[in-house]
Amino acid sequence: MGRLFWKFFLCILLAQVAATIGIGGAFWLRDQSRSRAAELDTGPPAFVALDAAAATLKHGGMPALRGMVSEMKRPQIFLLDPRRRELLGRPVPPELLAEVDRKLASGEPLRGIRYLTGPGGVRYLAFVQRPNLRMGMAARVATSPALVSTGGRPPHGFGPGGFSRTVGQVFGIVAGTLASLLFAALLAWYFSRPIRALRSAFEAASAGDLAPRFTGKGRGGARGGDELSDLGRDFDRMSAQLRALMDGQRRLLHDVSHELRSPLARLQAAVGLAHQQPEKIASSLDRIERESMRMDKLVGGLLTLSRLEATPAIAQREQVDLAELMDEIVADARFENGSGLPGDASPSVNVEAPGPVIVQGDPDLLWSALENIVRNAIRHGGSGGKVRAVLRSDGRSAQIEVLDRGPGIAPADLASVFEPFFRSNPGANVDGHGLGLAIAQRVVLAHGGQIRAANRDGGGLQVTVSLPLEA
Repeated sequence: MGRLFWKFFLCILLAQVAATIGIGGAFWLRDQSRSRAAELDTGPPAFVALDAAAATLKHGGMPALRGMVSEMKRPQIFLLDPRRRELLGRPVPPELLAEVDRKLASGEPLRGIRYLTGPGGVRYLAFVQRPNLRMGMAARVATSPALVSTGGRPPHGFGPGGFSRTVGQVFGIVAGTLASLLFAALLAWYFSRPIRALRSAFEAASAGDLAPRFTGKGRGGARGGDELSDLGRDFDRMSAQLRALMDGQRRLLHDVSHELRSPLARLQAAVGLAHQQPEKIASSLDRIERESMRMDKLVGGLLTLSRLEATPAIAQREQVDLAELMDEIVADARFENGSGLPGDASPSVNVEAPGPVIVQGDPDLLWSALENIVRNAIRHGGSGGKVRAVLRSDGRSAQIEVLDRGPGIAPADLASVFEPFFRSNPGANVDGHGLGLAIAQRVVLAHGGQIRAANRDGGGLQVTVSLPLEA
């Protein structure tokens, strides 16, 4: 068992012991208050009882008084003759008699005490004892046949401090303590078990094992709905995200190294050719320039992607007219590809917009995202095809649809089209590194929008971007 188990155990045990002591102490104080020493009754019932005793003695004599006192249980009247003998021979509690003597010696007005004059001028001292639950029980026991059979002593287990009562008290304390120990152990085990499982999961995660351990399970494999079970499921979600990030980093590192290997190999070949054939140094320099530009674009795309993933929030926001932005992007694409010139086989690019469509965002990032989408459509749109960029607005968001008539993408690959370095046809001789759509997705998401890709009927790909309009 770990230290946390014993902390739980000791804390719960102390709480249970404290509760047991408190409850036991309360019962003990109650019992003590009930079994306190006999007291003189000075209340109205005592006056009524003494008046009744005086009237009975006056009109019925000593036999009537004896009968009344013997039959009266509450309140209990004691009658002492001049020799301090009780009229019925009953034992008078010493503490009660001492209190009566103090009252008589103090000279105060007598309350609950009265002198009664019997036949022949004999004076009897009458006083009343305050009613007591245990005294009533003792009186009932004193008149029971068991008391008579034991010579006036209480039967075994009935007297104050009797053996049976002591055994019962000890048994109650022992049973309460054992129950507290069992409850504390069960509760500590209940809480420490999932924590030990979490500790084991953290140790496994530190060793590289990020497999899910708590999803859909509680303690012992059952479904759980408490906070510790939620913590386990949160750990599984965290480990799943870490596993996805680690897999993405490994895949990205592999893809980057693969993309850099080809231009580096061509650079080395161009340098070697320049050394071997100095007369072809001009063509070698052209090849070196192209490959260095290719590597520069790759590194620039990686830096942009990394920056968007590190800080997805847009720091700079201003009004951007998407229609004007798309016109400029398409104009640049036409100029670079020579679209529309005689004999040109590049796809034609057209923009269809109802008018200005204003959004809030970073113009440079939006330019980069939409340019990548348009260039991807031109690159894969096929020879002599047609690329359309259609802008729409529904009052809440702006939609940009870029449509081409290329080969499209296999349905199984549509979910991966926005991943870095993804290529639907790796064997095709198409320029690019597969970063354009990945950058476009990060930019659109950072602006609070959505982007999706779908195959068109009749062939081709449709990329749809939705951006919230200016409030």
